[in-house]
Amino acid sequence: MTVDQTASGSLVIHSARLVDAGRVTEDAWVRAEDGAIVASGTGPSWQHADRVVDAAATAGPGALLTPGFIDIHGHGGAGASFDDGVEAIRTARALHRAHGTTRAVVSLVTASLDDLARRVAEIADLIRTDADILGSHLEGPFLDPGHHGAHEPSLLRAPHAEDVSQLLAAGRGTVRQVTIAPELPGGLEAIRLIVEAGAAAAVGHTDADAAMAVAAFDAGASILTHAFNAMPGIHHRAPGPVLAAAADRRVVLEGIADDVHLDPHVVKLLFDTAPGRVALITDAMAAAGSADGHYDLGAVSVTVREGVARADDTGSIAGSTLTQDVALRRAVAAGVPLTEAVRALTTTPAEAVGVGARLGGLAPGSVADAVLLDAELRVARVWVGGRP
Repeated sequence: MTVDQTASGSLVIHSARLVDAGRVTEDAWVRAEDGAIVASGTGPSWQHADRVVDAAATAGPGALLTPGFIDIHGHGGAGASFDDGVEAIRTARALHRAHGTTRAVVSLVTASLDDLARRVAEIADLIRTDADILGSHLEGPFLDPGHHGAHEPSLLRAPHAEDVSQLLAAGRGTVRQVTIAPELPGGLEAIRLIVEAGAAAAVGHTDADAAMAVAAFDAGASILTHAFNAMPGIHHRAPGPVLAAAADRRVVLEGIADDVHLDPHVVKLLFDTAPGRVALITDAMAAAGSADGHYDLGAVSVTVREGVARADDTGSIAGSTLTQDVALRRAVAAGVPLTEAVRALTTTPAEAVGVGARLGGLAPGSVADAVLLDAELRVARVWVGGRP
């Protein structure tokens, strides 16, 4: 898989079906200069550039060009976990970048406060040199013990303001998302604190009913962490957090389209009930792009069999082995329109974590992150632009 930088010189990609902003444009071209999109059009109206790529010749008839994918919730890949430091993050990112994920938020599993503070500080430093990393996501430790999933229960804790503030301060403005169970003591106050710091508060790993979820969204929470998983489901007399999120246009619902976390019919249901507000995430752990076997996900021992990761002690699903190109194919196979599946990998996640001004699209002014796919939605080439 070829991953190219667009940060210097000019680049034209032409003769593609451009999938962006909720529509498909036939025989399209885009032009990038020094890592940013400067023009687009159709037909032979493009002008010569330092590098010219014929999309149809590169990826075959029906070649598709999309913005670069953005994963706001993933834990690793290529045998490496994001919890294990800078080189592990880079190893995992290289794997996902080759599958179209040009930018990502680095998700951290539950650990001690000191360990988490150290890790978000390392990620804050890493952003200075690795522009494909958008920041960190604290998926713990402020989670409901009854819905801990693959998080170590003994390390979970209520979201006391001083603890939340410690982690946010350690990130120096680079914490993009914090998952929280809002029903915990201090939960709603913590959501307000997270949002005031400029991060997105996410409802997840929670026992919240619909009323509590609504209270969390009114307090400022704007993401539902991996919808349906680690939370009450939908009952006809207890709609739960999923329907509360779907009914609130302020909220983005994360979905894992790996046919394990969600049945394909449920993937289609998410898109139908929350149009334009689904973010397709990987929730990938170290085994993504690697072999079955034993892995550690934070403090939890995990075994992967036939690509499915489960915690050894409880049997709970422990992340996925998904990449975002596979998520695209499975969402489309589930009946999601191509334009909406692409939106869920690009525009929606970018906006959910506050980077939508220049990421998630290919309009002039956007960073020149792009993915070329063949007619079967397999990645043929990836371009990564300048800093957002």
